[in-house]
Amino acid sequence: MKKQMLFVFALLSFVVMHAQDFEFGEVSKAELEEKQHPNDPEASAAILYEKTYITLRYIQGEGFQVETNIQKRIKIYKKDGLDMANHTIPLYKGSGGEREKVAGLKAYTYNLIDGKIEDTKLRKSGIFKEKRNEYIDLQKLTMPNVKEGSVVEFKYKMISPYIGNINEVYFQYGVPVNQIDVTFEAHEYFTYKKHYKGYFRLQPKETSRSGKITITGKTRTGGNSRQAVSRTSFSQDAIDFTYNVTKFNLKNVPALKDESFVSNLENYRSAVKFELAQTQMPNDIPQYLAKSWDDVVKTIYNNSNFGGQLTKTSYFKSDIDNLVAGVSDDMKKAAMIYTYVRDRVKWNGRYGKYADVGVRKAYKDKTGNVADMNLMLTAMLRHAGISANPVILSTRSHGITMFPSLNGFNYVIAAIEVQDAVILLDATNYYGEPNVLPMRALNWSGRLIRKDGSWSQISLMPKQTALRATMINATLDENGDITGKQRTQYTSHNALNFREMYSEIDKEEYLEELENTIEDIEIAEHDVKNIKKLGKPVVESYSFEKESQAEIIGDKIYFSPLFFLATSENVFKAEERVYPVDFGYPWKRKIMMNIQIPEGYEVESMPEAGAVKMPEGLGSYSFNISKTPTGISVVMSKEISSSVITPDKYGALREFYKMLVEKEKEKVVLKKL
Repeated sequence: MKKQMLFVFALLSFVVMHAQDFEFGEVSKAELEEKQHPNDPEASAAILYEKTYITLRYIQGEGFQVETNIQKRIKIYKKDGLDMANHTIPLYKGSGGEREKVAGLKAYTYNLIDGKIEDTKLRKSGIFKEKRNEYIDLQKLTMPNVKEGSVVEFKYKMISPYIGNINEVYFQYGVPVNQIDVTFEAHEYFTYKKHYKGYFRLQPKETSRSGKITITGKTRTGGNSRQAVSRTSFSQDAIDFTYNVTKFNLKNVPALKDESFVSNLENYRSAVKFELAQTQMPNDIPQYLAKSWDDVVKTIYNNSNFGGQLTKTSYFKSDIDNLVAGVSDDMKKAAMIYTYVRDRVKWNGRYGKYADVGVRKAYKDKTGNVADMNLMLTAMLRHAGISANPVILSTRSHGITMFPSLNGFNYVIAAIEVQDAVILLDATNYYGEPNVLPMRALNWSGRLIRKDGSWSQISLMPKQTALRATMINATLDENGDITGKQRTQYTSHNALNFREMYSEIDKEEYLEELENTIEDIEIAEHDVKNIKKLGKPVVESYSFEKESQAEIIGDKIYFSPLFFLATSENVFKAEERVYPVDFGYPWKRKIMMNIQIPEGYEVESMPEAGAVKMPEGLGSYSFNISKTPTGISVVMSKEISSSVITPDKYGALREFYKMLVEKEKEKVVLKKL
């Protein structure tokens, strides 16, 4: 009996060990037979295993190189997950001819056919390169014979001469990850900082191991006379050193799932970035490489395509002098110069913290990138005696800058400092206004850089509330149809969004989309005012007809007092929230409705007035309704006073929306006299 128990124990131990074995090529039937992910049944695919092993190797004659070994095994559950079978490897190439390369690539697709595992090897036809830009090539893998139920697996090593630029290592993807192992080894000569991001907790294990570098030398002797024989002798020197090892071992990592009102999901992906902070070779003094914010700001400002552009004035001097001649008020001058640059120079759509063609050429050719335009604007404002400085930032699509890095910024705007306030300007924003930046630039904070080299971190998030206020006079008839006139005002970012949208769309197409959005409403007498009168509210008005806006039961009529403008569902359905809710800017929605009821009817009952406030003044809602001589009057106001709601306040936000949806579903009841 004892022997049997020992056998069973040994067998179970073998099964457990084998279940954790992810040797390349050893895909199991169980993996191929799996129909859905056990922890995430809705997942279209899953990463069964991923291994990343990064080490520094010394190559004689070439120096130290980064070797990154990747192994990944992916299960495809659904058609939507087929794209997970494709893989892209970005390869950096320098101006001096040095470049990253891929070696040892092996890749297979596995399928279960009639109970047997069949593998299909990735051929050269499924591997191709694509040029992203001057410095980056993309090596793409398109796996063969992939279908629902397939498992794909690949491994390769990437060799890079850039020991100071190690790619960010991801721990989280858009699909669940069963197991992920990451090892980073650094020679004792190199000290790396670890920068973390994301919400999934990471607990690295720090160890060390010994290593050895063998250097081969050769010397030639003899050969100085006809009788002497030339000889070559070889020698080897071994240098012992220590590897500092960082290991991450994670299991059951949840999918990185998008949520509504998220600025950039990449900001919340769990990852680690290794930054080279210091080098110290044997018998040498240490060299410190990690940058502080002071280093980053100084380097950017001293660049000829940044600070150098701010000192050029001759190309615009006479034009700006004539433009502001006789104007003493600085804010009027600033507005005139801002409008002048915005109207004269066309943005070519390119981002960048450095000037592309240069301010002088951009001014002459009337086109340039964002830095050309906003560095030009800053220089003109300074020339006019206004305290103006550039602000570097990272756009929403570029992500949030987690640590000091030159690559963390890809955009620049202008700022005017007045007393205790800062006025932000972006000349590329054709329909913008002071402190009304485009959404791409509303990304937490930026760095304002002054002439003397000092800098300040400033908030980019708007404080001004964007209003959308609608006034409706409507008539309800005994059939439940309504007719009326609507007038809506848009201010601040709401006005900016409307102007950008309306200026780029065909007017007939816009009306068709508007009618479809409000579900079969018929619109006439449509008019929009102040599209190009920046600083004034955009005003949209039209008359309308809409059928079936009330329910008729017997001698009673039931209807929502906000009709088609009522909030019909709670956009925040999830019980919990992982990431902040990013509205972009504070906003207020107001609706004032005067409803004339059909002749021969009277109001039998109405919803009660209601009001609610979120904690810490983050939002408020009010609903007021009253009788009038000919019907009823409704005033609804809801406001979110913060651009960003943190996850700990999500519960209050969800309840806030739940309450207002329930309130706006309540009915007015009319009774026939």
